[in-house]
Amino acid sequence: MNPASENTEKKLIVVGGGLAGSEAAWQAAERGVDVTLYEMRPHKLTPAHETGQLAELVCSNSLGSLKAISAPGLLKEEMRRLGSLIIRTAEACAVPAGGALAVDRDRFAKNISECIKKHPRITVLHEEVKEIPPDGTIAVVSSGPLTSEALTESLKAAAQTEHLYFYDAISPILEADGIDMEIVFRASRYGKGGDDYLNCPMNEAEYDRFYEALMAGERVEAKSFEKIKYFEGCLPIEVLAERGKKTPLFGPMKPVGLVDPRTGEQPFAVVQLRAENRFGTAYSLVGFQTKMTWPEQRRIFKMIPGLEDANFLRLGSLHRNTFLNSPRILSESLQLRTQPGLFLAGQIVGVEGYVESASMGYLAGMNAARLLSGKTTAVPPENTAHGALIQYITKSNPTFFQPINSNFGLFPPVAPMIKGRYKMKKTERYQKIVERALDELSLWITQYGILNDISK
Repeated sequence: MNPASENTEKKLIVVGGGLAGSEAAWQAAERGVDVTLYEMRPHKLTPAHETGQLAELVCSNSLGSLKAISAPGLLKEEMRRLGSLIIRTAEACAVPAGGALAVDRDRFAKNISECIKKHPRITVLHEEVKEIPPDGTIAVVSSGPLTSEALTESLKAAAQTEHLYFYDAISPILEADGIDMEIVFRASRYGKGGDDYLNCPMNEAEYDRFYEALMAGERVEAKSFEKIKYFEGCLPIEVLAERGKKTPLFGPMKPVGLVDPRTGEQPFAVVQLRAENRFGTAYSLVGFQTKMTWPEQRRIFKMIPGLEDANFLRLGSLHRNTFLNSPRILSESLQLRTQPGLFLAGQIVGVEGYVESASMGYLAGMNAARLLSGKTTAVPPENTAHGALIQYITKSNPTFFQPINSNFGLFPPVAPMIKGRYKMKKTERYQKIVERALDELSLWITQYGILNDISK
């Protein structure tokens, strides 16, 4: 089906019926917009999906932590206050899961499908869309991490870019507060580039222990449809290590050009950390993309000197995932810069996680409805969970951009750091981040009338 054949003057087209697409369609329809939602399943299934239900969960049935003083918990609370269909339905379909929000996946998908299909302003068409809607059409594309080849090529052409990737090769990200600055030192190789990097030095004995653990670490097996061909410039650290014990020493762990100020000498090996945001609250392990299991990553990477008390904000992974280099091509309102009528949402914009995907769907659907109604788009404050994600996916360094989950390392700090450490207790600091976020969310809702247009 080619959506261009429709009269789109007063309609919104949504491509993709996952969590983001379902949320986008619902939010736009609730604001008085007629929506046509395209979902190719069940006529054409992806390698991961099994049904034609909207919002089918293909991996875990957990939507993550409900803990109030956590970034995932805060994101859910913001969505709850914004009237999210996904969160409301998840809570209605919840199953016991300790401190997490987990759902009966079949009931959840059926309930979402029923809500969407019964909405008087939404038409669902189970047809494949091979080309993005033409310029001048208001549309949301939320086709997910398994976007078809045809639609992928159409997106690339519209974005006028080759910046569309097919595999995540993700390095872990750490919270700055857990890095021991008595051991780690700031420097760039040969003094070039100032002190942009943090360096974790290793002696030979430490490297030997780390290497042995790396080689023995348990790994995640690729799914049947993930025939991964590694890029030489982006090899998992354990795959690189398989080529020989000294191989990492000529790659991401090379110590040349660095001097440990504690010894006045070059270390045997170095692990470098690069700042993930302008606040200096989060750092990634440079060149440490990995397919080890998450428990093994925590155990092995804490063997790195200076990271013994590390708090991981994101762990590494390598899997099939179509996503855009959003900092290059998207505005803060999730509009494609080369085609402002086209909004992007869900995992394709560079977020990880069910709730994160749905949250981007909410913003895209809401802003598409505002655009169709002649209103200005509304970007949430950067101190909110929604705003922090938006800032990350649109303002990050595009050279190093990788998908991410919501975490407190994305938020502007609420307290100063002294010698790389916060003096405020972590629980107190997180509490202040949450309180600030919810206060600013309320002001934003009022300022832009976010909920005023919703049908009663």
